Amino acid sequence: MDKVAQATERPERDPCPVRCVAPVAPGSGRFVRAVGRARPRLAFVVSHPIQYFAPLYQSLARREDVAIKVFFTWHAGTVPVQDRGFGIPVAWDIPLTEGYEYEAVPNSAADPGTHHFRGLQNPSLVRRVMEWRPDIVHVTGWAWQSHLFALRAFSKRGLPTLFRGDSHLLDDNRLGPRWRAKRVILRRVFSWPAGFLVVGAANRAYYEAFGVAADRLFQCPHSIDVARFATPAVLLEQQAAAWRRKLGISLDKTVLLYAGKFERKKRPVELVKAVLAAHDPTLVLILVGDGELREEVDKIAALEPQQFRVLPFQNQSRMPVVYRLGDLFVLPSAYGETWGLAVNEAMACGRPVLVSDRVGCARDMVDATCGRVFSWDDVLSLSVTLNNLIGDRHALPAMGRAAGERAWLFDVTRTEAALMEAVQRVCGQ
Repeated sequence: MDKVAQATERPERDPCPVRCVAPVAPGSGRFVRAVGRARPRLAFVVSHPIQYFAPLYQSLARREDVAIKVFFTWHAGTVPVQDRGFGIPVAWDIPLTEGYEYEAVPNSAADPGTHHFRGLQNPSLVRRVMEWRPDIVHVTGWAWQSHLFALRAFSKRGLPTLFRGDSHLLDDNRLGPRWRAKRVILRRVFSWPAGFLVVGAANRAYYEAFGVAADRLFQCPHSIDVARFATPAVLLEQQAAAWRRKLGISLDKTVLLYAGKFERKKRPVELVKAVLAAHDPTLVLILVGDGELREEVDKIAALEPQQFRVLPFQNQSRMPVVYRLGDLFVLPSAYGETWGLAVNEAMACGRPVLVSDRVGCARDMVDATCGRVFSWDDVLSLSVTLNNLIGDRHALPAMGRAAGERAWLFDVTRTEAALMEAVQRVCGQ
């Protein structure tokens, strides 16, 4: 039996009685929203501090028309944690838990983490959230034990939830018994939330495939804090230019940038081979990151050392300069790229982008003014599209300016406004 099906048959035990925000019939176990409350109380359930979410929490905490609290189910980012993709311990060097109320819920998993279903086991989660007396709960992700159980528990108590995920069907083979079983299971799971926060077109198609009605779908874009990457533009460009000189890259070169995990799904090796196949001595590829394919990338790059620079993992505070090292950002993923927020970041830095059609954000973020999308399963598509772009390399700066403007459509302020609208509609305000 599918692990989700098994899990939904074993609800998480809540050893303490539910404390509701308003009186209810004795023994009903049901949540009742407080009547006349000045501002809704919004709880967030998320695995750990995430650099893309923290600006949203901080901005919401400054508002006078909502109260928020975040419940972390894995860790609160106080110490470095092994990143399975990068293959190294990582602790972000920007503040991720400042400016808002949060609580680290004890995790009893033998192997804690988001890499498997049982990695988030938090027996006290539902009780702790209910004790805060929220009007609505925002839950990120269903594919972990605690989050799945919480969605069901809140639904049974009548406490409305907004579900947020970024899954899509771009990778799915929608044939056979596995797909049919998944549809049955997720139709059940997706009956629990009051609403779904839709991050983009591919994500919307995902929910629609599992029967979620249009009136439960709220557009709420995947976003970043654009200002952190966009400004101060002149200073950041100067720092990037100095770094390029230090790397021995002359002004007549066109620089491609790959920044991320060196893992198979992102295909850095294929990108290196495409640059070699271009036979263009004016082309340089900078790869920034780490992971299981680092040795293979280094080996191939050593064949033409003048065309490649392989840099180690760079932390968050350095990324606004990193993206400016390139004239064009490339994300050639073949699968597992639910959105690709590095695309948001590169565009916010004023860089055009080249992404595969398996990157979740492609339909929403990339148009002809700011980048190109190539077919991931066409052997020649990456090379042909890349050659077309660098063949007209003088157009790249204008595309970069268009990218910088388009990035603001996916700023955290847009997400905040959309989320607040969804909260108000679900809470009946």
